[in-house]
Amino acid sequence: MKRRQLLKHLGAAIPAAALSPYARAAEALTQTGMGPIAAGPFAPTWDSLEKYQTPDWFRNAKFGIWAHWGPQCEPEHGDWYARGMYEEGSGHYRYHVEKYGHPSKFGFKDVIHQWKAERWDPDELVALYKKAGAKYFMALANHHDNLDLYNSRYQPEWNSTKVGPGKDLIAGWSKAARANGMRFGVSVHAARTWTWFEDAQGADKSGPYAGIPYDGKLTRADGKGTWWEGKDPQALYAQNHARGAAIPDKDYCDKFFNRTRDLIDNYDPDMVYYDDAVLPLWQFSDAGLRLTAHMYNRSIARKGRNEAVVNGKILNEQQRRSMVWDIERGQSHQIEPLPWQTCTCIGSWHYDRPLYDRKGYKSAQTVVQTLIDVVSKNGNLLLSVPVRGNGTIDEQERAIVEEIGRWMAVNGEAIYDTRPWAVYGEGPVALEAATPKTGASFTEGKGKPFSAADVRFTAKGKTVFAFVMGWPASGKVSIEAMGSASPHLAGPIQRVELLGGKRALAFEQTAEGLQVTLPANMPALAYASALKIS
Repeated sequence: MKRRQLLKHLGAAIPAAALSPYARAAEALTQTGMGPIAAGPFAPTWDSLEKYQTPDWFRNAKFGIWAHWGPQCEPEHGDWYARGMYEEGSGHYRYHVEKYGHPSKFGFKDVIHQWKAERWDPDELVALYKKAGAKYFMALANHHDNLDLYNSRYQPEWNSTKVGPGKDLIAGWSKAARANGMRFGVSVHAARTWTWFEDAQGADKSGPYAGIPYDGKLTRADGKGTWWEGKDPQALYAQNHARGAAIPDKDYCDKFFNRTRDLIDNYDPDMVYYDDAVLPLWQFSDAGLRLTAHMYNRSIARKGRNEAVVNGKILNEQQRRSMVWDIERGQSHQIEPLPWQTCTCIGSWHYDRPLYDRKGYKSAQTVVQTLIDVVSKNGNLLLSVPVRGNGTIDEQERAIVEEIGRWMAVNGEAIYDTRPWAVYGEGPVALEAATPKTGASFTEGKGKPFSAADVRFTAKGKTVFAFVMGWPASGKVSIEAMGSASPHLAGPIQRVELLGGKRALAFEQTAEGLQVTLPANMPALAYASALKIS
């Protein structure tokens, strides 16, 4: 999908000149049936929220793993299946017709019915992710497909306890994360269902089913004698409106707020990731602002201080002070003054069997080098490991996760609890990153690969860690930023060690830089080796 289309579906910020109808809608929607928010120092305004301080647990954690798992993983055919299956002629549509039948007869609600998650073992998976070095775990609470994956009071017919697996998935993930001593987060994506699912109202324009409506037109009355008798498909597809009506109605915004507040109150997540530009529905409703203030105030009331993290995308400077900026499949090109996060995936967001078949996952090397680069710039990495419809991960994914764990076991000291150094790095990729770019999202993989000439830095107290992004053939590393003439050092370097090594390394510090002689034997996973410099 082209970038312009992606930003449109992400709900990219509307130019100020075009805000007047949205402002009018917002004025009407703020007087709604939304429930109250927790009392406390934060009000649902940017001027109030910008007093937010990112909690230390998040700043120190650096690495989280995400189960972006829901009913769209059941077909194992990649991202946005629930939308694409209604786009006549698309790859998802052709696959759906062949596997399940025409979407006028077998719609996405029926895919949900087939999804049983019969091999899901959250305790085993989360324990694996902890061993890989993840300090927080995030679970998908709902996607644009609008199915709540928890016991949802405000989506009572279409949640995972009533259809599909018949299980409270968020409860299971939460229990496993906390049993493993990990912070727990949820991701919320349902704000965009209003427009995202509109194609479910359509029909084929040609062929034997031309003009026959897809199942997005069905209502409760149509369910007599079916497995979904008594349920209203419109509560799932959210399409009881004219196609092209861009601004959701009052009931939709109220329901989204109440569903999400219910999620926060009943499952007590440390972190909520909103898959929206800025906040959910923010152009025409204060629902997202109210949810953020509610979460902050609730955390203070329960814990004595604000331990909550809220993620949003495409933020201005005030908004970045009010929450934690998330960059999807991309990253910053500088040390950011405030903590931030990159979210990415080793494959497609939803499980993609064709990608598995062609061995298309990111390598552990790519993940580790991305983590280092992000941490050097004051960020965290949230990594999605796609889960199959049955609740398992495949052997290729498991091997990648286990390799990340082996690397972290040796080098985690240089990742966790660190802060940026005076500069984030040096080398060819750092020089390339200094070139201004438009936007940060969806930029991964477009730059040069790292090599042994690239170095990234982190710091902890008086110790600096220098990651060498490869093993130089010469056996020597030269670091310009740590020369004796460097303005970044308070005094001469006393000692250099290789994490995982057994003795101090020989080095020479001159005005031109720090030259370090590496051990004769190259260690395993030498695509990123951490030097501990005192």
